[in-house]
Amino acid sequence: MTGDASGRGVPEIHLVSVFIGPDGAGGNPLAVFLDGQAIPPARRLAVTAELGYSETVFVDDLDEGRIAIFVPTSELPFAGHPTVGTAWLLHKIGRPVATLRVPAGAVPAWRDAQWTWVRARPSWVDFRVKPNFVQMATATEVDALPGHTDQPWLYAWAWLDEGAGQLRARSFPTWAGIDEDEASGAAAVLMGAALRRELQISQGVGSEIVARPGPGGTVEIGGRCNLVEVREYGNRQDTG
Repeated sequence: MTGDASGRGVPEIHLVSVFIGPDGAGGNPLAVFLDGQAIPPARRLAVTAELGYSETVFVDDLDEGRIAIFVPTSELPFAGHPTVGTAWLLHKIGRPVATLRVPAGAVPAWRDAQWTWVRARPSWVDFRVKPNFVQMATATEVDALPGHTDQPWLYAWAWLDEGAGQLRARSFPTWAGIDEDEASGAAAVLMGAALRRELQISQGVGSEIVARPGPGGTVEIGGRCNLVEVREYGNRQDTG
């Protein structure tokens, strides 16, 4: 948080791109308020809708990794790209945590040489609706879909290389106020649970998500991240 001319705190937004592709393309934008308590709980839904990103994170306790996740229409118990992106950001600012704490439970988080990982239970993807997984014959059919749907949540996918576990996907979670999600970690958790094998998911315009079975029926998802910008959010009227 920075100070304004009157000495009052102005909250900052860290904008992180999550699940970037190997060539730097794609990536799902994530807004993170590291000082989440600067935004009162009653204002968080409106702030998320105002920012216009698919998801926004409010960090309520840096030391414990306790966060709140919002889409433009509601708070979520868990989500994939917000937990991966927040874990990456906390490591980048020198405040890494081994566990993120969300309403659904404790989310293990870690990094290796290439990916930032989280481990989740498929039951945590407990949203208003479940995705309608539609397998298509070819990736070309997936790519030909229009950029909107009347379904609450369509997740269309096709194998690129079944033997290698590579697939093409597009996700349309209209229930969340989003026409098309560039990279859906929650859906990747469910795909990993359904297929029970290591997957490399190409989604959106160039994003990449990796998913693999974890211990005890969990699924691990990982991806690359990048810090896009840090900027001040609004003024005192925006937060009170």
